[in-house]
Amino acid sequence: MKFLHMADMHFDSPFTLLNSKGDFGKIRRLEQREIFQKIIQYIKENQIEYLLIAGDFYEHEYIGKSTIEYINGLFQTIPETKIFITPGNHDPYLKNSMYATFPWSANVKIFSSTIEVVETPEADIYGVGFDDFSCDNLGVENIQIKNQNKINILITHGTLDGSSQTELPYNMMKKNNLKKLGFDYIALGHIHKPDYNSEENQTIIYPGSTISRGFDELGQHGAIVGNIEKNYLQIKFVPMDNREFQELLFPINDILDMETLEQKINELNLENNILYKIILTGKRKFEISISTLNKLIDQKNIIKIKDETEPDIDIEAFANETTLKGIFVKEILEEMKKNTENKEMQEQLEKALEIGLSILDKS
Repeated sequence: MKFLHMADMHFDSPFTLLNSKGDFGKIRRLEQREIFQKIIQYIKENQIEYLLIAGDFYEHEYIGKSTIEYINGLFQTIPETKIFITPGNHDPYLKNSMYATFPWSANVKIFSSTIEVVETPEADIYGVGFDDFSCDNLGVENIQIKNQNKINILITHGTLDGSSQTELPYNMMKKNNLKKLGFDYIALGHIHKPDYNSEENQTIIYPGSTISRGFDELGQHGAIVGNIEKNYLQIKFVPMDNREFQELLFPINDILDMETLEQKINELNLENNILYKIILTGKRKFEISISTLNKLIDQKNIIKIKDETEPDIDIEAFANETTLKGIFVKEILEEMKKNTENKEMQEQLEKALEIGLSILDKS
């Protein structure tokens, strides 16, 4: 039995960061459609029997009816494929949601917050989804499989082995508890990084987000494609997103001024299908203005520039001087020691030190 497992497409996401850089937000939303069309074409060409969509398929707050009509139109082109959708925290099954109000294609099954099992000739498909934007527990760890002789698949959305102290409760689950249930495959969504080969004979799978949404989702993105029989599972990751987000370290130790920095960044040989975050590193010999750089950089696919440089200053040497400069440095160092846990304050003090020394050098 062939299946494709995807999650976290986030159709009609606002792409806030990309919108700050020209038309990339709009372009990325169009690319969502293109990527999903590519998935449907892959299903047709490979005769995929089951499409498993494990939550956050769209953004409830932003989704347009035209997008849903586009998606459903594609579903109608694969009538022989059984489609199962479990809502997540971004697309919960609400009374006014597209899941509840739109007339979906006959081959689409959308799960609600009540655990259900759909019995098909090939497999029993269990599913449960969100009915709100967060939830403590959907109860999947209490499922009792009806027929252990069949292929049994579970689809849900949530956090595996997560800490309740690090995020809002999003259907917390324990891997060991899920393993005891006896499912042949557990299709998860919510975590945007793929997890499909981190252990031997792995059956609890995150495909990651179908399309990368930012610099916290580096690398390739796509879907899991599998072939499953009872006591047999073969899976692979298939990239679907032609565009990647990448971080590029840019040392500035030998650069003496903003003009040269701007020139060097504009001379970078960058790939068109990659969106870049440039991270400035090393010891800086001049004050860096990120806002100015953003205005001057011509490379359209540089989305963000981050300054992680340090001032090229021998602070300890200055602090030992009995000069106005030395007194100033000592005062700044004392404030830094008082605020060691406050990163923002440390950065402000570091900037004040750099500007102050520059002024004192000119006086």
